[in-house]
Amino acid sequence: MARIAGIDLPKNKRGVIGLTYIFGVGRSTSEEILTRAEVDLSKRVHLWSDAEVARIRQIIQEYKVEGQLRGEIQMNIKRLMDIGCYRGLRHRRGLPVRGQRTRTNSRTRKGRRKTVAGKKKAAKK
Repeated sequence: MARIAGIDLPKNKRGVIGLTYIFGVGRSTSEEILTRAEVDLSKRVHLWSDAEVARIRQIIQEYKVEGQLRGEIQMNIKRLMDIGCYRGLRHRRGLPVRGQRTRTNSRTRKGRRKTVAGKKKAAKK
């Protein structure tokens, strides 16, 4: 099993797909990495030799991935909140940042609230 950037890559996936399990590496980046490392794109992860894994590790060190990238993203969000810009305020309040509507939807950011749809009030006598 190949362990790159602190992530155990799945054995039976193709190399291009396996590298996308690393945070910050997508399809195009994984294709670029494998091309630079001179590894066949369709070769499965468990068929990689130790030399190929070492070349891939060497190339991935040039990219911001995993903890380093997560830290940078958190610092960017913290900076937005500190300067008090609109996006920072939306982050602080836990609301959608990119202009989505909030009257309906936005349950992911706002949290799921318990509502009873269509409940009618009891009739007075």
